[in-house]
Amino acid sequence: MANSITKKQLKEMPVIPYEKIRDGLKTGDIFFSSGSYLFSGIIQKLTKSTWSHVAVVYKDEELGRVLLLEAEPYIGIRLIPLSKYLHDYKGKKRPYKGQIVIANLNIAVPKENMNNGISFGLDELTRPYDNFEIVRIMMRILFHISRRERNRNYICSELVRDVFVKANVIMQYKNTYISPDNIYSDARVDLKYRIL
Repeated sequence: MANSITKKQLKEMPVIPYEKIRDGLKTGDIFFSSGSYLFSGIIQKLTKSTWSHVAVVYKDEELGRVLLLEAEPYIGIRLIPLSKYLHDYKGKKRPYKGQIVIANLNIAVPKENMNNGISFGLDELTRPYDNFEIVRIMMRILFHISRRERNRNYICSELVRDVFVKANVIMQYKNTYISPDNIYSDARVDLKYRIL
């Protein structure tokens, strides 16, 4: 399990230049961010966590690209170069405001299984982000109720969970919702590098 980490501890971790670890990244690595944006803060407070976002790394060996498969608010499911977070986040010519780490699973996931998971995620491209799920999660936390319906929209952690389900890896969590912290807290997740 990736050890629990506070925002202060995360900020004190050394930043490893992306260029040093890029070649070692692989499909199925997990991207976590701890944003300093209003929406990030809401997620962090609701889930009592350092993390506000999670995505899955997809490395296209043939093209030499490192991409993130993610569900982004108001956009939906997309593929985005990881380097965009580091150098040109949202086309603003500056990096993401916050901290970013890369983790991986400490179990062997057969390449064919991981490809099945990524293929599932690619089939979901352009599916809408579930902009109201955060409100529903807040209501479930406050009133201790379970999720009643399953829609076809996603928040980031639901997408990551479902990609890994298709890869035959079931994330372990106890809540009636899944957050970036639930994925981070799975016993098989190991924190590797802070890259921003």
